[in-house]
Amino acid sequence: MILRDTDGRIEVRPREFPTNRGGLCQKGWTAAELLDHPDRLTTPLVRDPSGTLRPASWDVALDRIADGLRTIQRAHGRDAVAVFGGGGLTNEKAYALGKFARVALRTRHIDYNGRWCMSSAAAAGLRAFGVDRGLPFPLTDLGRTGTLLLVGANPAETMPPLMRHVTDQRARGGRLIVVDPRLTATARQADLHLQPLPGTDLAVANALLHIALTEGLIDREYVATRTEGFDAVRRTVAGYWPAEVERLSGVPVADLEATARALGTADSAMILTARGAEQHAKGVDTVSAYVNLALALGLPGRPHSGYGCLTGQGNGQGGREHGQKSDQLPGYRKIDDPAARAHVAGVWGVDPAELPGPGVPAYQLLDSLGTPDGPRALLVFGSNPVVSAPRAARVESRLRGLDLLVVADFLRSETAELADVVLPVAQWAEEDGTMTNLEGRVLRRRALRPPPPGVRTDLTVLAELAARLDDAPVPATTPDGPAPTTPTTTRPAVPAPRTPPDHVPAPRTAPDRFPTDPRVVFAELRRASAGGVADYAGVSWDRIESADGVFWPCPDPDGPDSPRLFADTFPTPSGRARFHAVQHRPAAEEVCADYPLHFTTGRVLAQYQSGAQTRRVAALHRAAPHGFVELHPDLADRLGVAEGDEVRVASRRGELRAPARLSPTIRPDTVFAPFHWPGAARANSVTNDALDPVSGMPEFKICAVRVERA
Repeated sequence: MILRDTDGRIEVRPREFPTNRGGLCQKGWTAAELLDHPDRLTTPLVRDPSGTLRPASWDVALDRIADGLRTIQRAHGRDAVAVFGGGGLTNEKAYALGKFARVALRTRHIDYNGRWCMSSAAAAGLRAFGVDRGLPFPLTDLGRTGTLLLVGANPAETMPPLMRHVTDQRARGGRLIVVDPRLTATARQADLHLQPLPGTDLAVANALLHIALTEGLIDREYVATRTEGFDAVRRTVAGYWPAEVERLSGVPVADLEATARALGTADSAMILTARGAEQHAKGVDTVSAYVNLALALGLPGRPHSGYGCLTGQGNGQGGREHGQKSDQLPGYRKIDDPAARAHVAGVWGVDPAELPGPGVPAYQLLDSLGTPDGPRALLVFGSNPVVSAPRAARVESRLRGLDLLVVADFLRSETAELADVVLPVAQWAEEDGTMTNLEGRVLRRRALRPPPPGVRTDLTVLAELAARLDDAPVPATTPDGPAPTTPTTTRPAVPAPRTPPDHVPAPRTAPDRFPTDPRVVFAELRRASAGGVADYAGVSWDRIESADGVFWPCPDPDGPDSPRLFADTFPTPSGRARFHAVQHRPAAEEVCADYPLHFTTGRVLAQYQSGAQTRRVAALHRAAPHGFVELHPDLADRLGVAEGDEVRVASRRGELRAPARLSPTIRPDTVFAPFHWPGAARANSVTNDALDPVSGMPEFKICAVRVERA
């Protein structure tokens, strides 16, 4: 898109680009309204002794944070402070946040909300292909594939510009097959819609591979020359008879057979998964089952074919590559790899031994807050876990129990309302940087105007906090107008520790280690990522602008980038892709007499993520003003519920209340609610916090509930 500042008014205009071909959804067209929204934060807020958030100067706010962090770490150790990031941060900010946690704070506790989006697909991709890139091919390849299988994906509502490529695919005679428990806007356009019981996608995938084996659709030469581990998978799927999977999932045998044949006989085919398949306590295994299917059919590396994952946030790909994840260093390096630690420590100018080890995934981190052995302070950048976390009431309670909660945002989100200090930071049109899209294409994001007076960038915030923690003075980098100050005491003083903690020396964090110029930060990111899986060494801002983006890996500034992967080899030790035998297992929580219905969540077209931004845009609010509970008319009739009646959905963890929306497009044994709203309609009050043992992904997509008229 192109942004123009006309007489002080920001306009969003289309720009022809390969990924979206100039298209945006309603959220994109209206995004500029937030730049000058009345709710925009333009001064720091500090909670006073009475518990009220009041305006404060930047010096007061930053000193309050630095003093609090220093006090807590001296009393309880380095890991008593945690950092929580977001998949919408630029690459530069995600990189700087990971560096800040490990160098300035020297804590192992950092993770981000992307753990709840793509982590299962990322883990499955890494163990199968040796690399995690959402799409190992350009998005334009979708329009040229013969058969497209979308599993748990509804791009017509969550990613509308992508549907232009699906339209091209259909116009060329391609087939679209959608796997989803609901007849979504995407499923309505499909040639075939498979409507499984939530939580049975893995069994469906194994049945498809069973049929492909039985009917001779496997690419045996590809399997023999380019993969390893197939024999164990073949033995496993032998037990997934289509009739048995129909009984388990509700998908008719005829539809399973038609899907397998459409994939196995097409000249080209793609299998794409999204949150519906991935947000489960067995999400990694579910994705692996579809990867197995793709490998057995010989799809990865072939033209207009392969397996891919549709990302869920603006920088969902780049946000997970450069150090926000608890086990990761820049370039998608593992933090417990001695060579990786040595390389990154050299770029950062620290001793590798000073870098902390791996932390814990996002939900485990949040659930440990304020507990005897958990962090007592949390810094939040670009996330709103009060609405977006599973078992949200429990997470909210954990946040309330902290000694110090700091939120950097440009609006008072539900999480910011709980904070001791809220820092007003720049929006997307007010700072330069880069993003990496689902294709692995690194893109430039250009500042259109400076932030409003009193607002600073996240990079400046991190630099100034690092300097304060280092007891180094920081010159004013942003001209702020005068602001009233308030006392810095917020919550009761931190109690003395029960046992003497390790001594915590002041980290060596000279101010120049945290530059505030995103171009300088990106240059450092390139050095830190060099030689890693996600190698950006050959990517520069100038090259991005001249080429409409650069695909990683790109190790050489003068060499080619990598729009398509796997044509000749896979980045695994053997050069072969790896099959993984996986078995279906029930959801972590099955229905019973007390909780007889399945509950699942998702998005709607006019809202995004936790809704903190989109709920404030007038046009989007009119289109989707409140939450709802979708249920089948037959179920509604049994419950005595009519359209618009308020219903109560209760699980073992909590409840939500919202108006009923009757729809024959959902299974009669399943109810659905979007997760964009707080308060009584908060869907994540109900969701299950059971976790995937590999990825740490919570089981957002299925739990047991009961429903009644409120």
